[in-house]
Amino acid sequence: MTTVRTGRPPVTGAGLASLARRAGAPLVLALVLVIGAVAFGEGFAGPQNIRNVALDSSYLVLIAVGMTFVVISGGIDLSVGSVFALAGVLAAVGAQWGSLPAVALPLLVCGLIGLLNGVLIGRARIAPFIVTLATLLFARGLAFAASQEGNKVYLIPGDLTLTRIGQARTLGVSTPVLVAVGVFAVALVVLNRTRFGQAVYAIGGSPESAELMGLPVARVRVSVYVLSALLAAVAGILVAAQTSSGLPTIGEGRELEAIAAVVIGGTLLSGGIGTLTGTLAGALLLKVIQNLINQVGTLSSYYQQVVSGVFLLLVVLIQTGLSRRGRVDEEVP
Repeated sequence: MTTVRTGRPPVTGAGLASLARRAGAPLVLALVLVIGAVAFGEGFAGPQNIRNVALDSSYLVLIAVGMTFVVISGGIDLSVGSVFALAGVLAAVGAQWGSLPAVALPLLVCGLIGLLNGVLIGRARIAPFIVTLATLLFARGLAFAASQEGNKVYLIPGDLTLTRIGQARTLGVSTPVLVAVGVFAVALVVLNRTRFGQAVYAIGGSPESAELMGLPVARVRVSVYVLSALLAAVAGILVAAQTSSGLPTIGEGRELEAIAAVVIGGTLLSGGIGTLTGTLAGALLLKVIQNLINQVGTLSSYYQQVVSGVFLLLVVLIQTGLSRRGRVDEEVP
């Protein structure tokens, strides 16, 4: 008897897991967008609402891009929400002397916080959770100290170049959205087409094997935490430019939102696996869900947190189930 081969490999658990990680968030995002357009029509799918969602998403995308590098490398960064707020406050403080100090001051201070995270995690080998929790408290406290415990709000003059650029629109697209798109494009190339990106994946998969391969494990870990802090700082500067002020209370819970976007996008918290396109879809999905809840009008904004939490739990359960099935398929000859 002759066996006929179709040439198509069988679908395995590992294949399903990979497909779910790569295409799950974009497919759900597309479905939610269609549902929103049908249910709310122009109120949801209109140009003004789309611009609002894009602007709101841009800050989260910037932070989540940096978080993706950290998580793929096997780490976590809980400090980004506080760094985001600190950057906004320092941008407003620096704006009293001009646009250059408004940009340089937060980038310098926040970059140093990221460097501290990286050195303690990459060189001293302290647990990322503990280190970034400490810098979360430090950055938030510094933001309140700079604003006199929140009693003094520094305003950014409207005639500054920073303000004009931050509030400008190009072909109807806000500057923060353009910056987020540009950063995403560059990060996509870095993660997928450079040795640094390959090292991030390798270290997240197995730090011991990466060291045996001669990869600079400590240096890469330091770099991803500096990158994460700098991108959070850029988001904070853009928010300050948009609102013409710096508030120490913004960004509370933003680190959890960024982690949720990364995980929903298919990146494993254990490291070594993940994509930036998934992160982008995850961030947009969270903001679209929030916008849909606002469209209803009768629901509190806290329902967005409930929906996001349930959705994140479902994603983790599905990832866990598919990963286990993939391991079983690999063990079966």
